[in-house]
Amino acid sequence: MIEPIVKCSAGLDVHRDIVVCTILKELSDGSLHKQTREYSTFRQQLKQLAQWLEENEVALAVMESTGIYWKAVYEEIEDVGVRVIVVNAQHIKKVPGRKTDVADSEWLAELARCGLLRASFIPPKDLRELRLLTRYRIKISGYLSSEKNRLHKVLDDSGIRLGSVVSHIDGVSAHRMIDSLIEGKKSPQEIAQLALGQLRSKERDLQLSLDGRLSDRHRDLLRRISRHIKWLNAEIADIDAQVVAAMQPYKQEWQLLQTLPGIDSIGAAMLLAEIGIDMSQFGNKERLCSWAGMSPGNNESAGKKKVAEPPKETST
Repeated sequence: MIEPIVKCSAGLDVHRDIVVCTILKELSDGSLHKQTREYSTFRQQLKQLAQWLEENEVALAVMESTGIYWKAVYEEIEDVGVRVIVVNAQHIKKVPGRKTDVADSEWLAELARCGLLRASFIPPKDLRELRLLTRYRIKISGYLSSEKNRLHKVLDDSGIRLGSVVSHIDGVSAHRMIDSLIEGKKSPQEIAQLALGQLRSKERDLQLSLDGRLSDRHRDLLRRISRHIKWLNAEIADIDAQVVAAMQPYKQEWQLLQTLPGIDSIGAAMLLAEIGIDMSQFGNKERLCSWAGMSPGNNESAGKKKVAEPPKETST
């Protein structure tokens, strides 16, 4: 029998609308007292849940990392100073000895009481909030890439092959020429002269690439896409400014990460938002790589995909 190491533990079964909490408390005579309560996920109810845990002097509260519903519960419990951890649901399933008639919250409390759970990495509150910005930036960057591809397609649809001549369709010269195409008042020869720098040496090719059948509907769509691209770029720039400002408490780690090849100031900030500054929480480098999704999958070996071997021929 496993000797309990936590005198008072709590297990929380978190759902979208309710949280079922079980407290297991070892009394002075050695007996075990169990209490189970159900709370809604409105903030006032979650505050009451946190206060209940605090009043019972819970040493460790545990919940599974189900969706995003655990986050609000976690923050309320964290605020009252009760130690709370989030665990991987797959790890729970691998712990032997579970009985079908035991409620999820009670089972979590029992595992916590016996010290059989490994906490998932949860960054500090400041970095958790910063993650909201950095992950939104990733989403917006995806939209931006999609809009640039759409811009290419509309130009190609009209017979304009600007993308075949310029290396970056979102460069300054390309923007100047696309804006002029949308305006529709200049000839391909005049638009080609808007090129800057080394691109001016390709003036003849630019003239040929800009000669297409650009209809009013093409121009209207290009205007909308171009406006959206500019808005997305402005949003990303605004987010970047906020992310850089948020790096002041982590300035040393942030600057250190920028010494790595391929990591700029924004990349370093986004990395810090994901993994934090305390690497000891991962235990070792292998766990850090696994958490970051950098470890080889089941179909890979040392970063190389395995190729299935053809079936061997059998003689009959």
